[in-house]
Amino acid sequence: MANKNKANLTYAPVGKTLIDLTIPMIFGALGLVVFNLVDTFFVGRLGTNELAALSFTFPVVLVLNNIALGVGVGAGAVISRAIGEGDYHNVKRLTTDSLSLALVTVIIFVAIGMLTIEPIFRLLGANPKILPLVKQYMRIWYPGMLFVMFPMVGNNAIRAAGDTKTPAIIMIVAATVNTILDPLLIFGIGPFPRLEIAGAALATIISRAITMAVAIYVLWHREKMITLERPAAREVLRSWGQILYIGIPTAGTRIIIPLAVGVITSIVARFGPVVVAAYGVASRIEFFSMTVVRALSAVLAPFVGQNIGAGKYDRVQTGIKYSSRFSALWGIFLLGILAIFARPIASVFNKNPEVVSNIALYLRIVPVGYGLQGVLLLAAATLNVLNKPFHAAVLSIIQMFVLCVPLAYLGARLFGVGGVFAAISISYIVAGALSYTVLMKIMKNYV
Repeated sequence: MANKNKANLTYAPVGKTLIDLTIPMIFGALGLVVFNLVDTFFVGRLGTNELAALSFTFPVVLVLNNIALGVGVGAGAVISRAIGEGDYHNVKRLTTDSLSLALVTVIIFVAIGMLTIEPIFRLLGANPKILPLVKQYMRIWYPGMLFVMFPMVGNNAIRAAGDTKTPAIIMIVAATVNTILDPLLIFGIGPFPRLEIAGAALATIISRAITMAVAIYVLWHREKMITLERPAAREVLRSWGQILYIGIPTAGTRIIIPLAVGVITSIVARFGPVVVAAYGVASRIEFFSMTVVRALSAVLAPFVGQNIGAGKYDRVQTGIKYSSRFSALWGIFLLGILAIFARPIASVFNKNPEVVSNIALYLRIVPVGYGLQGVLLLAAATLNVLNKPFHAAVLSIIQMFVLCVPLAYLGARLFGVGGVFAAISISYIVAGALSYTVLMKIMKNYV
C-alpha cells in the first residue's frame, strides 16, 4: 500500500509529518466550503422561495451528512490502528466492511427519507408554496445519498493510510465540477435543460458521484484496501460493531451540538434581529478562522491510530503536545488579528453600523478561547482513535449544555449581549482545558 502521496506516519519526524498531512487537508476543507457556498449563491438568484426551500433542506442534509461522517470517522479510526499493527488482512476486511455498512445505511435512510419528505418538511415549517420546491430537491438528493456517504467513508479510509493529498484533490475537483454544473443545470444554459432547484441537487449528486468513483478506484486499485473475499457473517458484524462503536457517538454529538447552537441563537434573538445577523456572520468568520486547526484534528486521527497500532506511544504523546501547542499559538494569532481588524473585517460582510459593532464585539471577546477550543477538537479526534468515543462525546456535550447554554442565559441577564459572547469564550476555555486533562490521563495508560 505504498504511494508517493502517503506520509510515513510511524517513522518520519512528528512535526514534519503533521505539517505534511495538514496542508492538503486545509485546501480540501476550503473546497468543501466553496461547494456549499456555490449552491446557495446560484439558487439565491432563482428567487426567495427557492432559497428558502434550500434553507429548509439544510437541517436534514446536515443530519444525514453527520451520520455519514460518523461512519467515516469510525472507519478511519479502526483502519488506521490496523495499519499500524501491520495486519493488512484486517485492513482490507475493515475497509470493505465499512463500505458495505455505508451501503446498508444508505438503503435504510433513503427509504425512510423518500417516504417522509412531506411530513418532515411540514414539521420544519415549509408552507404550501415552498414544499413542492423542497420535494424537487430532496427527490434527487435522497437517492444520491449513496454518492455522499461512500466518499465520506472512502476518503477517511484513504487518510487512515496516511494520504491526505488525494482526498483533498477529490474535494477540490468535486467543488469545481459543482461550480461548473450549477449554473448550467439551474438556469438551462446552452444544451442543458432548465431544472432550477432540481438542477442544484443534480449538480451536487453528479459531482459527489465523481468523488465516489475516484475514492473507490484509489482504495481498490492503488491502495489494495478492498477485498472480494466472501467473509463469514460474524466477521462483518464484528467490523460493523467496531466502526459503529466510534461512529454512533461521533454522529450523535455532531447532530446534538447544532441544537445547542440553536438555543444560543434564541438567546441572542432577545436583543433583536441586528444582533442575530451579527452572531450569524461572526460564527461564519469563526468557522473559517478555525479551518487550520480543524484540518489538523482530522489528520491527527490517522497519525495517532497508526502509531498506537504500532505501539509507538511516545510519538503519539509528542504529536498531541505539538498539536496542542500549535492550537494555542494559532489561537493567540487569531486573537491579535481579529482584535485589531475586527471592524474592517465585519464591514466586509455588512454595512449596518449596529451589525458591524456587534460582530466586532464578538471578535474581540470569543477568540480569547479559540486556542483551547482547538485543543478540544484535537482531543476529541484523538479520543475516538483511542477507542474512547463516549469521552469525546461527553466533553463536547459538557461544553455546550453544561457550560455554554447556562452561562449564556446568565450572561444575557447580567451583562447583555456581551455576556452571551463571554459565555461562549468561557465554555471554550474550560472545556478545552478539561479535554486536555482527560486525554493526558488516558494516555498514561499507554506509557
